[in-house]
Amino acid sequence: MNKDTAVFNLIGKELERQRSGIELIASENFTSQAVLDAMGTCLTNKYAEGYPRKRYYGGCEVVDEIEQLAIDRLKELFGASYANVQPHSGAQANAAVFLACLQAGDKVLGLDLSHGGHLSHGSPVNFSGKIFQPAFYGVEEETGTIDMDKVEATALREQPKLIVCGASAYARDWDYKRFREIADKVGALLLADIAHPAGLIAAGLLNDPMEHCHIVTSTTHKTLRGPRGGIIMMGKNFENPWGRTTRKGTVIKMSRILNSAVFPGMQGGPLEHVIAAKAVAFGEALQPEFKVYGQQVIRNAQALATAFKGKGYKLISGGTDNHLMLIDLRSKGVTGKQAEEALVRADITVNKNMVPFDTQSPMVTSGMRIGTAAITTRGFNEMDCIKVVDWMDQIICDVENEELIQSTKQEVNRFMEQFPLYEGNLVA
Repeated sequence: MNKDTAVFNLIGKELERQRSGIELIASENFTSQAVLDAMGTCLTNKYAEGYPRKRYYGGCEVVDEIEQLAIDRLKELFGASYANVQPHSGAQANAAVFLACLQAGDKVLGLDLSHGGHLSHGSPVNFSGKIFQPAFYGVEEETGTIDMDKVEATALREQPKLIVCGASAYARDWDYKRFREIADKVGALLLADIAHPAGLIAAGLLNDPMEHCHIVTSTTHKTLRGPRGGIIMMGKNFENPWGRTTRKGTVIKMSRILNSAVFPGMQGGPLEHVIAAKAVAFGEALQPEFKVYGQQVIRNAQALATAFKGKGYKLISGGTDNHLMLIDLRSKGVTGKQAEEALVRADITVNKNMVPFDTQSPMVTSGMRIGTAAITTRGFNEMDCIKVVDWMDQIICDVENEELIQSTKQEVNRFMEQFPLYEGNLVA
């Protein structure tokens, strides 16, 4: 069969874009070659509805071993007693938890999307805000941080069935212990969505939600540096207390309820080629060098934050504890959309992002979100980050100067030659 040149030529263009540019989108990273190799295998051909040793199809002996390996590695990585590696995304992992733990119309308390939360934490445009009743906590306008006393007051007033802690654009660590105390006061389940900081938590560099939160969800493709996908976990203390009792008095364990919510509740057949790639990524994260990587991610983020502040930029919350930061561009007289478009033309990829109490629309925004997971994978150190801020500042301060943008692009492309990404032609 002849190769589809139209598709593969485009894949080659995307590979070149990734190789030649600076990737600062906080939710992106570069997998290892081994993760890529695992995803592009014959496992994509196998249907395997159900779970290891409990499938609805024959011929699952090998994929059972692969999926169980992914489960075992994930449990070891986070110290979990239960893990499900089948969710296709973080949003679907959250949807499965909602389906397992709530009834339609139940109240959910999460971080406001416009303050850095996520669509699947109760946004009215998402299933979580359409099927369930959303309530929100936010950050303080002056500090850009979450006031836990106000979270408690909101929870006591709203009486949610589920509290979600986690964000897509929050630069500070989370007080999971205090969130659990609040959840206990109102009789709510506590869900930690650690999609962004998961790799840093696994490396022991940020607070651990596992001992405090009833359920933990995550993606696998951000700081965990794996394939695109989702996971669900539980700690060692929450299996039995949150089981359900049938009419006959039989206790159904929460692990069974969660598994059923993923399949058949939310999804059909699992993506066993992606699960194999997850297993590879979990194995990599269990190695000592992954902690070294995580430490450099944080050092690079703090170097970026310091350099931006030195040039007069306002950082929401004043800095960062993790891999990302949210920058308010209003003092520079540009919108997030203007900054994103100008920087992308210079092969510096960022995403526009709303800031708390934004005055612009979500398609324009007053800020941008940047992160260091991907550039750290490429090999950047603190001095490289300072250089990046210099380039970015020149462009943000002169977004209409196409000559400057194009000359910066050439500098960026030359600079990135010293940070190779994959070997050879991946689409040959």
